[in-house]
Amino acid sequence: MSDSLREEHSTGFRDQSHAARMILPEFEQETGVDGESFLGRSSRAGERIMQVSPPEAVRRRTAALSGMTVEIVQANRRGRIDYRCRAPVDMLVIHDHSVRHDGSTVIEGLPKSSLQDCSRKLVFVPAGRDYHDWHEPRMLSRLIFVYFDAARLCPKIGVSSSSPAPRLFFEDRALLGTALKLAALIEGGAGYHQTYVEALGVVLTHELVRVLAGSAEPQISGGLAAWQRRKAVAYIDEHLAEPISLAALGRLVGLSACYFCRAFRRSFGMPPQRYQLSQRIERAKTLLAKHAASVTDVGLTVGYNDASAFCTAFRRVTGSTPSAYRRSLC
Repeated sequence: MSDSLREEHSTGFRDQSHAARMILPEFEQETGVDGESFLGRSSRAGERIMQVSPPEAVRRRTAALSGMTVEIVQANRRGRIDYRCRAPVDMLVIHDHSVRHDGSTVIEGLPKSSLQDCSRKLVFVPAGRDYHDWHEPRMLSRLIFVYFDAARLCPKIGVSSSSPAPRLFFEDRALLGTALKLAALIEGGAGYHQTYVEALGVVLTHELVRVLAGSAEPQISGGLAAWQRRKAVAYIDEHLAEPISLAALGRLVGLSACYFCRAFRRSFGMPPQRYQLSQRIERAKTLLAKHAASVTDVGLTVGYNDASAFCTAFRRVTGSTPSAYRRSLC
């Protein structure tokens, strides 16, 4: 990486409670971030915003740009890897290569996701939200973490002063393409001028603001409130293998069954029954990947007393039978 990409930027952010220093592990020295830098004052040398455990399981490369820090994390071995942070600024996570046998991703305020194939997916974590991702990779994962302040980088686009909502595993081709191009330029090092790299960082921020403004999911008219979404999803997750009535879900959040169904659909883009089905199949995929139970037992675990019914539902959602899906993982 060129020296210009590791250059200190003293006009960056300050954080009093969650400040951290990010350094390139391949060098036994600070590279581009110190006490007056973008992410604030470090409590001790070598501390990072993103805590990875075990640290030796990954290789990390970091570039401090003007108003933005980009970290590229490449797994170098198999086995469980944990990522944890509570960033003082907004964070975008790009799952370039990420397929897991087992694991989950949690952002404070959202239900956890156990999605297995996370490749080409994006995650947005607002400043000050807890983030935890753990996975046992089926392939050596490659993640890109971008820390930034959209209001500072894009002052002319009218970024709302209120914190945008977190988003788990969404897709946007333009945003993904810009992020991967930025990462490639950083990894290329001296061949590119820093001004161009930083300009691309601003483009990335504009792309993200566009996506977040376009979703406006927490502001959906007639949808569930944030606390109602959390309670409903948590209840479905806890009773995944059981029949769940609309009346029970409605009572849980203080709504009639009919109104709850309409509001749930507005919030999630599907009725509660289809959401439960999709979560059952995701749970089944996780269990099938472990090879510890038969297809019949997996079906029973996720609420199907009949193996044929389980196979039919699984194929309808995934396009393959449970047995074929399990074979594809070998």
